[in-house]
Amino acid sequence: MSLVGQIAELQDYKEYEDLHWEGSFSDYLELVKKNPKVTRNAYQRMFDMVLSHGVEEYIDNKKKLISYKFFRDEAHGGADAVFGLDVPLMRLMSVLKSAAHGYGTEKRVILLHGPVGSAKSTIARLLKLGIEEYSRTAEGALYTYSWVLPEELQSLSGGEAVFDCPMHDEPLRLIPEEWREDAFRKLALGDDDHKIKIVGDVNPACRWIFRELMEHYKGNFENVMKHVRVKRLILSEQDRVGIGTFQPKDEKNQDSTELTGDINYRKIAEFGSDSDPRAFNFDGEFNVANRGIIEFVEILKLEVAFLYDLLGATQEHKIKPKKFAQTEIDEVIIGHTNEAEYRKLVSNEFMEALRDRTVKVDIPYISRVSEEVKIYEKAYTTERVGMHVAPHTLYVAALWAVLSRLEDPKKQNLSVLQKAKLYDGKLLPGFTQDNIKELRKESTREGLDGISPRYIQDKISNALVSEKDGSSINPFMVLNELEAGLRHHTLISNEDERQRYLELLSVVKQEYEDIVKDEVRRAISADEDAIAKLCSNYIDNVKAYTQKEKVKNPYTGQDEEPDERLMRSVEEKIDIPESRKDDFRREIMNYIGALAIEGRSFDYKTNERLRKALESKLFEDQKDSIKLTSLVSNVVDRETQEKIDVVKQRLIKNFGYDEVSATDVLNFVASIFARGAVKE
Repeated sequence: MSLVGQIAELQDYKEYEDLHWEGSFSDYLELVKKNPKVTRNAYQRMFDMVLSHGVEEYIDNKKKLISYKFFRDEAHGGADAVFGLDVPLMRLMSVLKSAAHGYGTEKRVILLHGPVGSAKSTIARLLKLGIEEYSRTAEGALYTYSWVLPEELQSLSGGEAVFDCPMHDEPLRLIPEEWREDAFRKLALGDDDHKIKIVGDVNPACRWIFRELMEHYKGNFENVMKHVRVKRLILSEQDRVGIGTFQPKDEKNQDSTELTGDINYRKIAEFGSDSDPRAFNFDGEFNVANRGIIEFVEILKLEVAFLYDLLGATQEHKIKPKKFAQTEIDEVIIGHTNEAEYRKLVSNEFMEALRDRTVKVDIPYISRVSEEVKIYEKAYTTERVGMHVAPHTLYVAALWAVLSRLEDPKKQNLSVLQKAKLYDGKLLPGFTQDNIKELRKESTREGLDGISPRYIQDKISNALVSEKDGSSINPFMVLNELEAGLRHHTLISNEDERQRYLELLSVVKQEYEDIVKDEVRRAISADEDAIAKLCSNYIDNVKAYTQKEKVKNPYTGQDEEPDERLMRSVEEKIDIPESRKDDFRREIMNYIGALAIEGRSFDYKTNERLRKALESKLFEDQKDSIKLTSLVSNVVDRETQEKIDVVKQRLIKNFGYDEVSATDVLNFVASIFARGAVKE
């Protein structure tokens, strides 16, 4: 088989046949009878498209939320996935649902509003790509038509045997409006699932051909319809079919005909008039987006001349091509703008008509650290960048970004770091889900200010390319880049703001310090035999204490009083006060007794508080014997080096470090010990 033949084997001929279906107008009526949903309008199709990917419901702070799987972009490996914006996306879907039901929002511009880099363009891009791919499925099928004319009638189409509908109209629009209701009832079109409602007339070019054919056949509608060839319509942004994008340019070089089409001056001589629809190019963005979606990039930068067209398209679903009557369109109109442009809109009294025809959907920055991390994990995993990304590198960048977006809590006993942790689902003593609700309610502009994900991405990229040996990057490299970039950040408006961001960097550095100290502590105390031995010793003493007995010393064989110093050294690690020690010890013994009744033996791992206490105690006992501080002076004896190597391997195995980053972390924690900064 030839090389081309091998490529051809990849083609799905059945799919190609389905996507290029053609039939008569009568065939289409049969198709509509079987599946009325092929006649859905643009908003209905868009809403159904998102739902077709599935939804997940979950509870967050006692509130039921919906996650729309479509916005995860799983079909493309999550390339355009939107994270942490379930609530704004629910608001957007409410607008689409209302429009799909014809409750009024279909007569509005959907305006995505938010700070730069908050995923507004990504959401619009997803909707465009989603409806394009949906039109290729059986569930999302839609149809348009062409005029097929014999030679004696080809003058109607400018000498062409086939004249494609220039705006890809719904074929049922060819039924005169005054006949439609009776025709649909007579043919029993539509069902309880989908009531067919076709609004408006065909475009001027098709209306002209229809009228001429009606005159030719002396009003015989059936004969006219024999010239209609219905075909499957595949939406495509690249081919400018059903998907349009308009981006404002220099006001000297833009014209409203970019939206509504323009006269084809070459054809005026052929047809004798500039008001002949055959001498008009229906190729404006509103024309090509008919049946699908049009995106307005930075919509509020539009010139006033464009606003008239936009307002008519929004409220009346009509556009006014030059020299022609108003023409019906059926498309989702979505725009996006940033905070500064929106403030100009609010203060401009001449833009009141646009404000009145706008449904604003706020798209803020993410306020959950774990969701923010997912943005950076898309691009900066070890596999993608070809070098090791040390643990917590992306976390510290995401944490700083989120902290910059949060308002300082009004509660005196709560820091902005604790607030970020609460938002991220972490549990803090003394705070409930109701407290989190209160925190969100008291914040008026949270997520509308702060550091953009793009800034973070730029600085991570800088850290990647500035690494000398090109083998790994770590949190300190990224934090240094973030700090250095603040000197030249163009979106920071004043020195107070810059100073606040620097202070938040210090908060993040301290948090990272605490994280790595805890990891090193756990790596040092990860000797399970030693912990089990310590646990056994502690339990023996607690048992003797609670039962007022003595403990046999394993070395001397003598009976001795329970080792109060040992018990307290463990309990103090989890903040058990002297006044509560008896209660805690009885609690442990009751727990062991309950397990024994069930025929189960006690394991310290099943009691989280005791496990943490034992690990902390063992760390305290071993940290001096390992002599991590000797790393700072570079004087390490063989025995100590062996112990350090064991700890290093645990960091690599249990926490995801590589050889370089594990060494760096141990050196860093050693320097903390050396300056006496260890928190007991």
